Amino acid sequence: MNDITPKGRAGEDGLIPVAGGWERGEGRLIRSVDPSDGSTVAEFHSASVEQVDRSVRAGLERVEDPGWRDLLPHQRARHLSRVADLLEERAETIAALQSSDTGKTLGESRALVASAAGTFRYFAAVLETEEGLLTPARGPYLSMSVHEPIGVVGAITPWNSPIASDAQKVAPALAAGNAVVLKPAEVAPLTALELARAVNDAGVPPELVSVVPGSGSVVGDALVRHPLVGKVALTGGTTTGQRIGEVAAQKVMPVSMELGGKSPTVVFEDADIEQALAGVLYGVFSSSGQSCVAGSRVFVHESIHDTFVERLCAAAERLRIGPGSDPATQVAPMVSFAHRDHVASMVDAAVAEGARVRTGGAVPAEGPLAQGAYYPPTVIDGVANSARICQEEIFGPVAVVLPFGSEKDLVEQANDSVYGLACGLWTADYRRAWRVARRIHAGTVWVNTYKQLSVSTPFGGTKLSGLGREKGRSGLLAYTRQKSVYLGLDENPLPWAGDALT
Repeated sequence: MNDITPKGRAGEDGLIPVAGGWERGEGRLIRSVDPSDGSTVAEFHSASVEQVDRSVRAGLERVEDPGWRDLLPHQRARHLSRVADLLEERAETIAALQSSDTGKTLGESRALVASAAGTFRYFAAVLETEEGLLTPARGPYLSMSVHEPIGVVGAITPWNSPIASDAQKVAPALAAGNAVVLKPAEVAPLTALELARAVNDAGVPPELVSVVPGSGSVVGDALVRHPLVGKVALTGGTTTGQRIGEVAAQKVMPVSMELGGKSPTVVFEDADIEQALAGVLYGVFSSSGQSCVAGSRVFVHESIHDTFVERLCAAAERLRIGPGSDPATQVAPMVSFAHRDHVASMVDAAVAEGARVRTGGAVPAEGPLAQGAYYPPTVIDGVANSARICQEEIFGPVAVVLPFGSEKDLVEQANDSVYGLACGLWTADYRRAWRVARRIHAGTVWVNTYKQLSVSTPFGGTKLSGLGREKGRSGLLAYTRQKSVYLGLDENPLPWAGDALT
């Protein structure tokens, strides 16, 4: 028998929200570790396959219950607005929890909580203003297009921006009338549990949001393969996305996937160098480089290449490295020691292949930083765009600088990647900016800025960077099924039967 209570908090009583109640996980033990010093933040058990099954079935039952199904859009919007209020009220607590769970700076964690609240508030507004479509009739009937809930959505989110990524899926899915079974990253599940608490406290029926922490190979696989899950929304790695795509094809199930990236940042010879330097530093080293849109391939025009690299290295060395709890920190630890070692191994492999490390490139061996999962801002050059370090996602604070000559050369190199998530352009020539932006294979292009994101603007990738889009007004429709309805207006019977009716 499970221990079930109305509410709980992982780390205090080890409970997770499953199928409308809070109960102990039935899977293996999960240990949340603060990567700044290796201390334990929380311990609790992951969900089991059986708990995934119960969550899906309870969610579908509640979706079909008239008490939720028949709520008018503005009534669902009130619930979403209340979630936003609660997230804002609890922002400091959630931000501190996220910082200890992931190592992020408090400043970034606060921004992510604010983003999550803004996402719920935005989709509440979309519900208040969403309109149906009356289509032009071509006969004696009234035709219209309506959107209905899918049912149960499986949401799989990453560890690099947990609360914001969770909200980007849970908010539009609930707004559309669905239930959500959320599987957060195993190494950073705590803020997903706090989001579920806020949803519960906002009056949303508890069966509509379950959180099933655990491994992708067990819990994630059970969620994706469940026959009653009608859609999967993933933010994660490309390999994971490909596996989910195979299952989705078998189920003929819609998916949306925001996957990996190897985004180019381009500095033309006429760029404002101060702005470009600040943008490149922010684009690749903020979030400790653990960002899907990190501008990790830095293309610099050959006429300014050497000077730019020197200034970039000098600035990178001045960035403040430390624990996320320190307000002065700019570069916090990696999410885990294992991930730190992975980043280090990729840099070491690049050096073995002939790359030159201009700054950084070594795990701290002494002092307080040696106790945590830190890796310094690293700048590499001396390699071609075809090198592994330029083609594979690192997901760490590592920038590879490459020279380019002509615009044609730049576009060819920038597009020579299996990824197509984002791009940054730094130039004073707006005609060139527009021209190059349209030729780059990417879902988002920033001109003279970087990593500026709005919930009202669709986001996603091309090629192996993903499928579909999140955010924006269309982000709500992505969690619906479209249906056409015809209302006959002709008082006479359909003519086909003819004399057979007499």
